[in-house]
Formats: sequence, structure tokens, C-alpha cells
Amino acid sequence: MPIVQIYSKKNKLLILLSLAMVISGCATPPPRDQSNICEIFGEHRAWYQATAKASDKWGMPIAVPISFMYQESRFKHNAKPPMRYFLGFILYGRGSSAYGYSQAKSDTWDDYLKDTGRYFASRSDFDDAVDFIGWYVDKTHQVNKVPKHDAYALYLNYHEGWGGYRRGTYRSKAWLQNTARQVEQRANIYHLQLQGCEKDLKRGWLSRWLFG
Repeated sequence: MPIVQIYSKKNKLLILLSLAMVISGCATPPPRDQSNICEIFGEHRAWYQATAKASDKWGMPIAVPISFMYQESRFKHNAKPPMRYFLGFILYGRGSSAYGYSQAKSDTWDDYLKDTGRYFASRSDFDDAVDFIGWYVDKTHQVNKVPKHDAYALYLNYHEGWGGYRRGTYRSKAWLQNTARQVEQRANIYHLQLQGCEKDLKRGWLSRWLFG
């Protein structure tokens, strides 16, 4: 094989490896303090802009999708369900196809892409994940008439699906009802916290730099 061709292939490989390192290095880390929405948005201000945009678009309180993400992924962009083992040691895959910030399952994510036309959206992108939750909240409101501020019932729909919620599958799952109550409580806490910092979050970077 000619030396020039070998050199060219090595260059391409180095470029691909470099790009992979850059992409992995740019992944947004989870917030350090996840108990306070002001700290979450203070650390990742672009997240506030994305969530406020989704809130305006889908008509849901900002605290709802953030409480969902906390519960589903702890804000990890590449979160997946744990691996499952048969007899405690035979690996046979994950519990579901859920992935990313919102833990959206593949089939539901595909429905979202088709319904919104956002075919280049990614489950590991925060902006896309928060828009997905907004879409799901809006659909839940349309299908099952759940108010968009009712984090408890919205989360039950999110977990069980619209049909499962109508059939009441959650009623036999005390653990799920408890989890939904925790999501609701966290959404209420986030909502109250946001009232104390949203004015500052709405200010642009130039205004903050000029006036502190």
C-alpha cells in the first residue's frame, strides 16, 4: 500500500478520534446542587432559556419538566435503565429503551419526532429533552384532560402511558404513587424557589455583566 494512502488513513483516524474526544468532553455535567432550581439554572443558564421556551410553547410550569428530569435521570444526558440479570449473573439486557435526560422510550420518542417534525432532535440534548416533556404534557392534557400543573397525575401518565393511566394500572403500584407524590412535591418546591430567582435568570448576560 502506498505510503501516502497509509498516511491519509492515519490522519482520518486521528481526526475521528479527536472529534469523539471533543464531543464527549463537551457533554454538560449534572448540576452540583439538584435540590434547588435556582442553583440548577444558575450553573446551567442555557437550561433556563430552553425550559422557559418549552414552557411558553406547551403551556406548562417550568418546574414540572425539571422535576421529571430529576426523577428520571438526575440530569445525566446519557442515562439508561440498569442492566438486568437472570439468576443473578446471566446478563440479558436493559429493562427498557429509555434514554437521556427525559428517559424517553424509543417508540414514544419516534412519535414525538413525527408529530413535531423535529427529526434531528436527540434524547441526550437538554433542549430537545425538555421540549419532549412539554409535548408529552400537552398530549396528556388533550388525551386524559389532566391539568398541565398537576405534576402528580402528569407523572403517572408519563410512566404508565395514556392508556395505562385511563385503565388505572397505577392503582396497584403503591411505589409508583409514592414516586409521583415525590415528583409533585419537588415540582412545588422548585416552583417556589424559582419565584426568588427568575427575575435574575431572565436578564441577559450583558445586563448581568454591566449591572451585576
